Amino acid sequence: MLEQVTTHLSTDFSLKTLGILLVLIALETVLSADNAVALAAIAQDIEDPQQQRQALNWGLIIAFVLRISLLFTATWVIQFWQFELGGALYLLWLSGKHFWNYFFPDTTEEITHSSPDKNYQFGQIILLIALTDLAFSLDSVTAAVAVSSQTWLVLIGCIIGIFTLRFMAGLFVRWLAEFPYLLDAAYLTVFGVGTRLMFKALIPAHAPPQWMMLTLIAVLFTWGFSKRVTPEVQEVVNIDSYEKKRT
Repeated sequence: MLEQVTTHLSTDFSLKTLGILLVLIALETVLSADNAVALAAIAQDIEDPQQQRQALNWGLIIAFVLRISLLFTATWVIQFWQFELGGALYLLWLSGKHFWNYFFPDTTEEITHSSPDKNYQFGQIILLIALTDLAFSLDSVTAAVAVSSQTWLVLIGCIIGIFTLRFMAGLFVRWLAEFPYLLDAAYLTVFGVGTRLMFKALIPAHAPPQWMMLTLIAVLFTWGFSKRVTPEVQEVVNIDSYEKKRT
């Protein structure tokens, strides 16, 4: 009789644990969509596809270490609104930098593959990828901790989330070359997430709910994927844009 009860409790525990793990994986996957397109947009600054993959790999390795650190200190971090404010300011700076360069391009700067600061730029992008993931993780990690108090479960969800993020970022890197609106949609998403973090840090009672952010992201992604160009057409556009900058 005791053995039957023990087996029953063990089965219930296993099913409950599996259910929580599936929720955590789904949560990481959903919340990684905006993160992935942001990381892909950063990695796109590197023209060499092999170096793009290397930057994503190294950036996410560092990001994984930072996420684990955030996970083990999450209950302490959420007590200080300054962390969310810092993440918000970073994301707003990142999106603002993109649109500033978009509307006010620096025609005097010309970066080539033979540039002496190429390795420095590569290192900068790796660091940007890691910091951007950390800023986005402020929401996802705290949400995961709220779902389960079992650190090892959240840790497994976090590990699977990193692998999912790497796969999705790789896809978005390719799609950014095919969908001309997707890059702007990515940085508008970054701006939206940064704005929400700002509200959560300063006036949490008026912070936009998560469903509103997901709806905004869905709308931005729909617009981002609304126009597609072939690689041949994109190459002509890039050459034409380069010639205009030179003149």
